[in-house]
Amino acid sequence: MRKAFWLLFALALPALAQDPVLPAVTTIHPAPTLSELPPPESLRPCCAFGYDLHVRAVGIPIPVYQIGNVLTLDTLGKHHYNDSALGAVKNLLGLSEEQNGLIYTRRGGFIDIAHVRDTADYTFYLFNRIAPTLGQAGRIFYSEELGVRRVQLNAFTPPAGVRQRYQLAAWLAGHLAFQIAQWHEIAQWYGFQSVPGFSEEISAFSPEDLYSNLLGARLAINVVLSGHGGSVEEYNQAMDVALKQALTRLLVATRGETEAMFQRIDGDWWNSHRRVPDKFLVLKRNYDLQENRLPTPIPFETLPPYRLTMPAQVWGFRLRDLGELQIYPGHDMQALPVPAPYYGAAAFQGLADRAREADRTQLARIEK
Repeated sequence: MRKAFWLLFALALPALAQDPVLPAVTTIHPAPTLSELPPPESLRPCCAFGYDLHVRAVGIPIPVYQIGNVLTLDTLGKHHYNDSALGAVKNLLGLSEEQNGLIYTRRGGFIDIAHVRDTADYTFYLFNRIAPTLGQAGRIFYSEELGVRRVQLNAFTPPAGVRQRYQLAAWLAGHLAFQIAQWHEIAQWYGFQSVPGFSEEISAFSPEDLYSNLLGARLAINVVLSGHGGSVEEYNQAMDVALKQALTRLLVATRGETEAMFQRIDGDWWNSHRRVPDKFLVLKRNYDLQENRLPTPIPFETLPPYRLTMPAQVWGFRLRDLGELQIYPGHDMQALPVPAPYYGAAAFQGLADRAREADRTQLARIEK
């Protein structure tokens, strides 16, 4: 029996403990789950890639309006679990204690803080839904994002130990939350609009997005496993600490350094002469949806990047066998081909590859 236990531990440990930015929590501190936790209401509004961006509305340039979206370690504000659409309004009006924007790090490239926070919150929510009934089949429903999003949980016999179950539930939640982030990139490219009439193609597969999302999932997993998920308030406070620690390990830049890096890649990664929401204001995209990832390689950066990982299996269970995000036909799917009967996570990369080829062709025409 003891030999079997250590064999399982050996299978789990190498995948969970190697990231230099976020070493996996191996001493688990279970906390009570939150049965009444509301789902994240909506994604946080943030920013297209670039800084001090100009905007055009209804096709008309607005020369006096800019989006200043560069943050520093000292201007992150306080994390608030996103349980209300009012939070998005406060963010837009600058009334929220929580600040979102872009920040440069020498070992993690550009980080989109809104993407970090969104995936962290989805991880926290899914964990609290999954953990109490781990191993039971079920569905968790979400709103439409071109298609109808459903998290499908499969039946299995979970580990007997409380800490092993708790750890498995946390990693499964992060795995599924990252699939939600993957789908959002796809949906934006194929025509999803959270505000009708305002295209989001500019943000689809932006080079910093999915590394930031994965960072958010990993942060929330560590917060939960460290025993700081017993209340929303405790989770929020722990996220503040964990985010700053991770950015510090990634060698976070000053505001001036972030802006200088944006200037150096102007014309390569983005075009400062274009206006939001022009799609090709963003010139560099990353269509790779892998869960184990390095940041998109940064020109001029001399320090090696840090990898973030999501394990394929935990305690001998393959996460992909335990659940997945499924996309069913919606009422308005824009340019997205209707699935039969649904898109599973295995289909996501093919949709991203198709987008990459279309963008390559379109951009080549523009540059002629």
